[in-house]
Amino acid sequence: MSELSQTNKYRQKKLIEVSELTIKTGNARSFILDNRDFIDTVIPSDFITLFDTLIQDGHDIEELKTCANKVLNIFYQPIKNYNSLKPKSNSFLALLEDNSTEMEKILDEIGPLFSAFNKDINNKQLTGELSVLFERLYIFSQHYVIKENVLFPIIEQSVKDYRCLQIMWSFHDDIKRNIKSIINDLENGITDGKQFNRWVGDVFFNMLAIKFREEKILFPYILSVIPEERLSKMTEESMDIGFPFVQPKIEAIKQNDDVSIDNITVNLGTGTLTPQQIKLIFNHLPVDITYVDENDTVQYFSTPKHRIFPRTTAILGRQVSNCHPPESVHIVELIVESFKSGEKDHADFWIKMMGKYIMIQYFAVRDTDNNFKGVIEVSQEITDIKAIEGEKRLLDW
Repeated sequence: MSELSQTNKYRQKKLIEVSELTIKTGNARSFILDNRDFIDTVIPSDFITLFDTLIQDGHDIEELKTCANKVLNIFYQPIKNYNSLKPKSNSFLALLEDNSTEMEKILDEIGPLFSAFNKDINNKQLTGELSVLFERLYIFSQHYVIKENVLFPIIEQSVKDYRCLQIMWSFHDDIKRNIKSIINDLENGITDGKQFNRWVGDVFFNMLAIKFREEKILFPYILSVIPEERLSKMTEESMDIGFPFVQPKIEAIKQNDDVSIDNITVNLGTGTLTPQQIKLIFNHLPVDITYVDENDTVQYFSTPKHRIFPRTTAILGRQVSNCHPPESVHIVELIVESFKSGEKDHADFWIKMMGKYIMIQYFAVRDTDNNFKGVIEVSQEITDIKAIEGEKRLLDW
């Protein structure tokens, strides 16, 4: 066992060496020439530990994304050839893989059309066909949302080397942002052809790279450390978000409206309610509510009919810093720290998303002695509210 441990340590030492060299110089030619025999000795799970270590060492996410692309390219063949565990048919991970296969088919359709389009960018038929295909491709972003909200929390709870997920999440955001930019240019006219081609190239490279890393590194690793029965529950949780293309071969399980405590009322000071009434009230408010306690742990979220941002029960017990992509997590951490210190009590943001205005507000929760007890995040679609003018005093329905 100690011999195996030493072998693992040696591989990690060499992988950190090539990664640091890549980050510092931009290439690893000298390492490749001096370590040809080593390259074939790595195993896919080595890269889970490698990138977790590099993140803990304080490297910037953007430089780690570049490093990951270059390092994983060096070790592409041994990763590809490794006899990895395969998910069972119709299992949660198999469904993710099946949806990735459909995504790749769309990329295959886009390829020749994009080549023809580059030769005739004013061709309206080609523009329309590409718009339709990229719209379909954007639907695949649900796959990434499922990973971020269902799969990632379980990994964080189950393994210590989970920080590598931050790099993958950042790639997800790049992909979604670039597809939206492509769709916008196709609809409104391309103003910068080089930038447009760069977006398309990045989408192809990143989507196929993430697919490879899922199927050859992340998913086999998950199968080796997380029991199948726990994974099977993720299918049900993911159905609230919705798989993009391939659906599970099970019936959706209807949410139980009953609460776990019966025949008990809670005195709220301004009224007495049953737990079921409290649940119904929260879920009928026209806002998304998420509560994070004083220990930065997600404890509750409401489930209104039309939720703006997806939530699943997998996030319960998750650290709030792990619930946001690496590019924006520092903002959330700053808000929480300012609430804890008493410097601030609320923070407001508003964004435009899919043609709608969204208000996102954070409120500090304090008890009667002004002790910090957590944060409430409240999100609301305010497009109609922004459009209000004058007064309305009569019922018109």
